[in-house]
Amino acid sequence: QVQLVESGGGLVQAGGSLRLSCAASRSIFSSNIMGWYRQAPGMQRELVAQITSGGSTNYADSVRGRFTISRDNAKNTVYLQMNSLKPEDTADYYCKMVRYGVVYWGQGTQVTVSS
Repeated sequence: QVQLVESGGGLVQAGGSLRLSCAASRSIFSSNIMGWYRQAPGMQRELVAQITSGGSTNYADSVRGRFTISRDNAKNTVYLQMNSLKPEDTADYYCKMVRYGVVYWGQGTQVTVSS
């Protein structure tokens, strides 16, 4: 079993920045994919960004160029640096790990961007 704990969410003005962290209770070194998803009220959960064990990244079109995903295997932590935030980025953000074919989710952290 793996626990994922997100942190770093909060309230920020449009144009501001936040850095989300996802700390895993087990090593993420062997994790095939780590990702960040978000879910706004009344909307489906959607992929924001993901990073493979080899360091390849993928971003949603809506955040490409503004958000950066990274991983620190030594700290078992994945980060999401969010810059130039917009009100439409407001959502609950969730960390996801795929490890040996098993999917794990964190509990989420709330991000609110005011206009």
